[in-house]
Amino acid sequence: MAAARVAVQHHGYNALSFRELAKDVGVKSASVHYYFPTKGDLASALAKRYADEAEVFLEELQATPREHRALMDVYTSAFRKALADDNKMCLCGIMAAEYNDLPDIARVEVDRFTAVNTHWLRGVLQARHPDTEPHLLDARALAIFAAIEGAQLVARGRADIDAFDNIIEAYHATGLFD
Repeated sequence: MAAARVAVQHHGYNALSFRELAKDVGVKSASVHYYFPTKGDLASALAKRYADEAEVFLEELQATPREHRALMDVYTSAFRKALADDNKMCLCGIMAAEYNDLPDIARVEVDRFTAVNTHWLRGVLQARHPDTEPHLLDARALAIFAAIEGAQLVARGRADIDAFDNIIEAYHATGLFD
């Protein structure tokens, strides 16, 4: 799973090869197929684990009192961390870019990752703006999530983590995260 995750974060779902994965971990391709009969099964398991990890991270983040700016900085640092680790993308972000090629079982988990993030962001925004209409909170949460994923994509394309930092700072300056 770890090797498959790295492969997808570097090259995307479409480039994932059971033969290459088996070679990377020192087993036969049949051994990978034993646990994951299809590439879709593997992609679904990867995205599920990633969404589960995000849920735990966000629950822990919410449990520790922080000022709003500090909270958002810790949140965005999770996306920055992938870039800092050999210019990788968010696993579900890169899979979302290939959404039409994903089997339904993987799409469900990629969608859940988005839902986990936007639900958490909605809660953060609601605490900050308790009188805002729910549909506006939902729209803002999705916009923030999309903006962070987009910042990561632009920075990755440039192989420039400073670009991510500058984009995130611009989001703060324009009030997107408030």
